[in-house]
Amino acid sequence: MRASIRKADILIEAIPYIQAFRGKVIVAKYGGSAIDDPAAMRRILQDLIFLTEVGVRSVLVHGGGPAITKRLAASGAESRFVDGLRVTDARAVRLVNRALAEVNRRLVRQVRSLGGRAVGLTPRQKVVAAEPHPRAGELGAVGTVAWVQNGLIRRVLAGHAIPVISPVGVGHGRLYNVNADDVASEVAAALRAEKLVLLTNVRGICRTPGEPSSLIPHVSVKDAKALARRGVVQSGMIPKVRACVRALRRGVKKTHIIDAAIPHALLLEIFTKRGIGTEIVR
Repeated sequence: MRASIRKADILIEAIPYIQAFRGKVIVAKYGGSAIDDPAAMRRILQDLIFLTEVGVRSVLVHGGGPAITKRLAASGAESRFVDGLRVTDARAVRLVNRALAEVNRRLVRQVRSLGGRAVGLTPRQKVVAAEPHPRAGELGAVGTVAWVQNGLIRRVLAGHAIPVISPVGVGHGRLYNVNADDVASEVAAALRAEKLVLLTNVRGICRTPGEPSSLIPHVSVKDAKALARRGVVQSGMIPKVRACVRALRRGVKKTHIIDAAIPHALLLEIFTKRGIGTEIVR
């Protein structure tokens, strides 16, 4: 009985948040090694389905680095990185697209198996328009987002389904491998999202990197930049913070960096007072 009452209390606590976010857009980005954790993936998808069912318009942008690395290795191609970006030649970008297309199909299938509705959006739908990266000379077919076709995404949302977006862009008839954090940031900006949530494998921004007990739950853009200058924000957290700052500057209300391994991390971050990660705001 006590457990049942506690569950009811949790639902009651969520009411003001459900009321506040009903009809609003929340963009979540999920990728990296976390996407190969079946239990974590199931919980994140359940969270997105729950959000959709209570009226929150939920969008998922996915990565798939491990899947890409495996496919490249199977074809005899080497994975090489420059400042965290995968060097991608004309042959590799086709393999990248195939790997991410399979990840996209897997996510859509699992949403449906869990009782939700999802629509996969890949380069065929030309949702993400891309242009060559400024360092294309050394990176190859790596791109940046030129613009996002938000009309198709909104039509999927209007059908009470979750758009599942692959981070492969199209420009001038060519495919481009685009950083998924950047795609999520641009999608959130194009949709004027209430929140952008980056799901990763760390708790958020910590004063002592790698030490969860030093988590910083709330920072401003100004503070985030200062933390980066001091070396507190480092390594793989740098592009995530940059993506959050870019989204905030383009009209997204709040951004979050959270640990996908925490059970139901999305719901805990959005529907509780303290949250479980780092919130970055203007």
